[in-house]
Amino acid sequence: MFTRALAMLAAAVLSFSAFAAPESAFEGHDYARLSQPQPVATGKKIEVLEFFWYRCPHCFQLEPGLTKWLKTLPKDAQVRRVPAVFRDDWLPGAKLYYTLEQMNLLGRLHHKVFDAYHLENINLNDPAVLGGWIAKQGVDRKKFEAIYNSFSTQSKATQGARLATTYGITGVPAFIIDGKYTTTVGMTGSEARLFEVLDQLLVKARAERSGKKPAK
Repeated sequence: MFTRALAMLAAAVLSFSAFAAPESAFEGHDYARLSQPQPVATGKKIEVLEFFWYRCPHCFQLEPGLTKWLKTLPKDAQVRRVPAVFRDDWLPGAKLYYTLEQMNLLGRLHHKVFDAYHLENINLNDPAVLGGWIAKQGVDRKKFEAIYNSFSTQSKATQGARLATTYGITGVPAFIIDGKYTTTVGMTGSEARLFEVLDQLLVKARAERSGKKPAK
């Protein structure tokens, strides 16, 4: 009888632990506060800024979990993805992203671009290969290439380099919350912890916007 009671108590403790609140995010470890906060482009909504690169294996690995997490994003928050440009060979991926954005094709092709680079070994940095691949996706190749090669797309793509410098980003994937806080998987130690920290930073940013202190 005593053994059974102990077993029930242990099960109850494990059950409670499973639903326990995540450990509070620790500044200087799980995230960092920017020395110079930056204005956001999302107006009244809390900005979730993601720096990524299509050819980055860590970005590719994070994408499924990130997609799932973004579905839980509260209504007062908005994600803004920025393809970073640290070298010249990062520029084609940035141009590809902004071309798909202008053609309203990100929802259909964003994940396929990742797969093309990482699973199918397709070099979408090659304009000829990219044109053929985009045509296979049922997209008007001429229209795509006109936007891809346009001055406006080039200008948007180079913004990644400037923004990364502004925020002090040195690698991807990296996240900036409301122009104030930065975090990465390297800081949090795991993908699961990253999303916990992002959730807490959203709460923190919301409280700061309202002038209240977040509950602990």
